[in-house]
Amino acid sequence: MTEFWEASFKKNHEMWGFEPSPSTLLTCDFFVKNNVKNVLIPGIGYGRNAQIFIENGMTVTGIEISQTAIDLAYKHFGNKLTIYHGSVTEMPFDKKLYNGIYSYALIHFLNKDERKKLISDCFNQLSENGFMFFATVSKKAKIYGQGTCIGKDKIELFGGLKMFFYDHDTIREEFGKVGLFDITDVRDVYPFHLVKCKKNKMGNL
Repeated sequence: MTEFWEASFKKNHEMWGFEPSPSTLLTCDFFVKNNVKNVLIPGIGYGRNAQIFIENGMTVTGIEISQTAIDLAYKHFGNKLTIYHGSVTEMPFDKKLYNGIYSYALIHFLNKDERKKLISDCFNQLSENGFMFFATVSKKAKIYGQGTCIGKDKIELFGGLKMFFYDHDTIREEFGKVGLFDITDVRDVYPFHLVKCKKNKMGNL
């Protein structure tokens, strides 16, 4: 997967522009209302979905597998953010606790064990009463069922890209023990689910 994203960023550069996604707008509004001050973004890319958090006074730290994307992010944001170079499967990259974690269009590219580890690693880096939101593709997306089925709700698409498609049942199964409190359906690049979790004494692994 590293080669896929590196090639994508080299070919298309800032391929999605700098307008935040609908899921990101909803997340930022919630973080602002709940006084979130420091945000970790696994899979930050070149910073498209980081900008709105920075503009709202939050400190942003990212994790990104593509060095090309990191270079583009620093070109635009300079020292306004910190990015660790590596895979989210290698988390944690620091010992810091964050009161907001946001992952956009990432978790559905991971296999089941990797998804479980990412959820656990993010939860462990949340401060008490912190929030973690995951924007992920829904089974309502038209691309669900296209390509080659390689497992339950898992499809191999163009270029060998493998994607897992969520519904509310699988979200509750994977996030139910980490403070899941809401699932919002969002019309994003595809139909997405915005998965919302809060860390509290009742939401421990």
